Amino acid sequence: MRYSNRFFLFALIPFCFFAMSNSLFSDNLFIFNSYKYSSPTKNVDVLVVGGGASGITAAIQSARLNTSTLLIEETKWLGGMLTSAGVSAVDGNYNLNSGLWQEFKNKLSEHYGGLDNLKTGWVSNVLFEPNIGENILSEMANNESFLEVWRESSLRKISREDEYWIVEVETNKRTQEIRAKVVIDATELGDLLKLVGIEYSIGMDSRYLTNESIAPVNENEIIQDLTYVMILKDYGENNKIIDKPKNYDPSSFNCACDKFCDSPPENITVWPCDKMLDYGKLPNNYYMINWPIFGNDYYTNTLELSPKERNEEYKKAKLFSLSFLYFIQSELGYKNLGLADDIFMTEDNFPLIPYHRESRRMKGIVQLDINDLTHPFDQEEMLYRTGIAVGDYPVDHHHRAYPLHNELPDLHFYPIPSYSVPLGSLIPSNLDNFIVSEKSISVTNIVNGTTRLQPVCMLHGQASGVLAALSSKKNITPAKVSIREVQSVLLENESYIMPYSDVFPNEDDFVAIQKIGSTGILRGEGKNIGWKNHTFFYPDSLIVNSEITKHLREWGVDVDFDSEFLKVSQMLQIINEFKKLSKFEEDLTYQEFYKISLDKGIQISPNSLLKRREFSVILNEIIDPFNLKDVDHRGVFK
Repeated sequence: MRYSNRFFLFALIPFCFFAMSNSLFSDNLFIFNSYKYSSPTKNVDVLVVGGGASGITAAIQSARLNTSTLLIEETKWLGGMLTSAGVSAVDGNYNLNSGLWQEFKNKLSEHYGGLDNLKTGWVSNVLFEPNIGENILSEMANNESFLEVWRESSLRKISREDEYWIVEVETNKRTQEIRAKVVIDATELGDLLKLVGIEYSIGMDSRYLTNESIAPVNENEIIQDLTYVMILKDYGENNKIIDKPKNYDPSSFNCACDKFCDSPPENITVWPCDKMLDYGKLPNNYYMINWPIFGNDYYTNTLELSPKERNEEYKKAKLFSLSFLYFIQSELGYKNLGLADDIFMTEDNFPLIPYHRESRRMKGIVQLDINDLTHPFDQEEMLYRTGIAVGDYPVDHHHRAYPLHNELPDLHFYPIPSYSVPLGSLIPSNLDNFIVSEKSISVTNIVNGTTRLQPVCMLHGQASGVLAALSSKKNITPAKVSIREVQSVLLENESYIMPYSDVFPNEDDFVAIQKIGSTGILRGEGKNIGWKNHTFFYPDSLIVNSEITKHLREWGVDVDFDSEFLKVSQMLQIINEFKKLSKFEEDLTYQEFYKISLDKGIQISPNSLLKRREFSVILNEIIDPFNLKDVDHRGVFK
């Protein structure tokens, strides 16, 4: 369903903020003049609200561009779903390691003594203890001199004054006014975008609205299940069985594993119970319990609830997880497993926040849909040209806990190629100097099933930080920042903008191939292979003339070759056709062409055939089409 909040920011009246102890806003009413500022207004360039998977990377990247950045986070921890929610088993992007996601992964590897030591469970290749992940993210943040982090801080009020956002934050039992040029909403549920009046969606889209054939006919407000994750610890011979939870019903977990399964359902794998526990086994004999098959997934939609109502729903979800723990201990016989008492340091040893798989989704400049993922080069909007983050996990929706889940589309591991997230999906369509990240970016409900995953959020969070910093430095709104400039900064930080599985950031030709790919002159091929989703560039394959001549016409370069594969002499002709687009450029001679190629380590002769890698390097070096034409947010050349 679609909502639009229309009000004047300059005439805000007292209202109750969406809040709870582990959400972004306080559950107290804000009353004008009820708080006195303890210090003068604090001025920052970029304010990031929410320190989750995307918020922390946005703040770090903004600060690394020498931009004064403030991050406020409601809880004591940084990392959101990676840490505070206990989902310390990372899904996807195993072959698309780049940017701050790669940096975080490398630090985990250093801590545990190698990447192989992160493969402790079978759900993921990257598993870690949540508190270790939080320590690493905190250390990364502490190393940035332009970044300040306020934990246990609640946003009280936000409004616009001229070109600035005026924000009131309660921190350390005092109220502080902040003036920021750009604000990033990185909250778990998109609470801030609602507060400032951005149009958004909740639940499933109609296929007639998004043109997605696998979407339901009618829109609805059904969101994905949430989970109160548990981290269990092996206490050896100690009996850790808890008291039987209220309204405990073991049938709720029938067929969670093979020891307790009367009649196995069709098309569902019933795993051995040891295998179920090893699903999310963490280093040092901890177990992440986030079991989707008749486990502790819980359906509730708290997005539009009051703080008090949210808290009540989260209590129910936590009680359901406790029932699953009791089931594991009493019915399955794992008496030695209990809630870890040395991970979260909370009163009940549960994570600081529940694991939300879905939030409000804003209406952005563009909206990424499933067609953009499955056939990116065949769409009217060439969003792939504007990519700023990449992902490769299937579309994965959790709806089994919803009472009428059998009536919903089957969106469990729908195969897709690896894909790019467009810059325009971070920018609201109706508000300046505001950026949205985390799970509230402008995508369809179906696409959220893959963009919600940790590495993708970390990477588009990093892009949010670049966009905010450039916007602040140039004193222009994020929508007017050059897409190519954002992409260039990301490439300088070894981040993917194109989702190629066969060209890696540590290769000398990585940047050239990424740039040429984003121009559309050479295009990759998306493939789903089992559980793995790829887009292959085929860097060592020959250039096919029939393909490249078609794509060059979009640039005003009209060439026609009768040979099947591109020769060096034909490449020289293409270069000189590009040069004709500039009135003052003379043709490149073969001798000049030869020298430039040799300097790049490419040995040529007039009739030799060019590989895609070689073509990309040479064209990028001589013509640089990536910077020759900027693109708008729909991928149209300017």
